[in-house]
Amino acid sequence: MSVRTRTLTALAAGVLTALLVTGCGQGDDPSGATPSAAATSAAPPSAATTAPASAASPTPSPTPSASASTPVVDREIVVTIAKRRVFPPTGRITVDKGKLVRITVTSDVADELHVHGYDLGARLPARTPASVEFRADKTGLFEVETHETGLVLFQLVVR
Repeated sequence: MSVRTRTLTALAAGVLTALLVTGCGQGDDPSGATPSAAATSAAPPSAATTAPASAASPTPSPTPSASASTPVVDREIVVTIAKRRVFPPTGRITVDKGKLVRITVTSDVADELHVHGYDLGARLPARTPASVEFRADKTGLFEVETHETGLVLFQLVVR
């Protein structure tokens, strides 16, 4: 087992323990429990929700280039959910304040993605990648989860 795998496993265990103690707090979602037919966003105009043409790599990585009409994404975070398991395993991902972030999720079942604190969401059709894109303009620790299955995908740390 590699050092990275052991570190991610230890982080996942700590995060899951903390989340079991604190809970989701679904009451802070202003859209209510019913998912909308389209992706939702209560973030500033710099935020957007998109569905990419193809799935990206399963690990967070910066986007090397973008077309002239698309702003350059500073941090792309790609998550896959299969049989209620999250890959890469749940942990913390740190980004610098002011960076443009894209979160792309592919789930084997239909669900809804939610980024707490930024109040961003997106419908997750089964087996189809869906994304939210936003400017990380708030500092803190923000949980990113699915609402129907209640899976914590990761915690976003903005510094």
